[in-house]
Amino acid sequence: MTDQPECSIVIPVYNEQENLPEIHRRIAALLDQLSPNSEVIFVDDGSRDCSLEMMRAIHAQDARFRYVSLARNFGHQIAVTAGLYYTTGQAVIVMDADLQDPPEVIAALLQKWREGYQIVYARRVRRKQERWLKRVLAYWFYRVIRVLAEVDIPPDTGDFCLMDRRVVDVLNAMPERNRYLRGLRAWVGFRQTDVAYDREPRFAGEVKYTFRKSFALAVNGIVSLSRAPLRLATYFGLSAAGLAMLMVVLVIYWRIYYPSATLVGYAIITAAIFFFGAVQLICLGILGEYIGRIYEEVKGRPLFTVQEVSGVLPVSHEPIRPIHSAARTV
Repeated sequence: MTDQPECSIVIPVYNEQENLPEIHRRIAALLDQLSPNSEVIFVDDGSRDCSLEMMRAIHAQDARFRYVSLARNFGHQIAVTAGLYYTTGQAVIVMDADLQDPPEVIAALLQKWREGYQIVYARRVRRKQERWLKRVLAYWFYRVIRVLAEVDIPPDTGDFCLMDRRVVDVLNAMPERNRYLRGLRAWVGFRQTDVAYDREPRFAGEVKYTFRKSFALAVNGIVSLSRAPLRLATYFGLSAAGLAMLMVVLVIYWRIYYPSATLVGYAIITAAIFFFGAVQLICLGILGEYIGRIYEEVKGRPLFTVQEVSGVLPVSHEPIRPIHSAARTV
């Protein structure tokens, strides 16, 4: 393809009207210097503010900035997936719309790609103006998932990265629905390296990734990439069985050697009931997470539906199968 862009930038957007003008200004200036033959694809993830209207205005002003509007809010990972689906560049960069991922790091990502690396992920060295609790939880999460996962996930790396066209084509061909993209990015292999950077504070607006969403993403990452929780359920069961046998032995011992001793009685029984009940519920919860994912996969619904596109053309990736029947092309 002679007019294939060298670089595509995917930016998922959810209620980011305060940030879009600054994103346009900084990325446009950067692309003029680094890679004029490029495209930027905004993915409107069901925004309720004026984000979509601003995307239309930016596209009318600068044709390199294109957009895809999803029919509702599908979540960050699906929005990124939709953006990857529509890219045509030889190198694809994923970054967030809050400008915590500085666009200026793109130059270093492209430099590593031109050196022959096919995946270049941005590694966070410092998180400016983030709460200490979030920094601590993020630090330990990346190290725990690295131990549990069946692939090596680099610590302190988010979705901000560059991927070669071959890598993006592999990701687009993957049919799974509960997508943890930074884990899938590690799973596909290829030649990978990192670029260190300091994560900036949010430029404007409110934080969209709440603790609840971050926790759900963490659970999804662990369940998607590891069978360790299932083994943990087995270990819980074995531990409970061992403790039960120990309690039986102790009761028999007391009855034989200390028949007149007053046993704890109801307290022991109540504690045992609560303990074994907790173990059973935990095991059922773990099994439920995996069964729920099986249920989502077998339904075979499209990953997302599109209501409007402008400047992009649908590309055939059969396992993803977005619905375009009601989509408006501008």
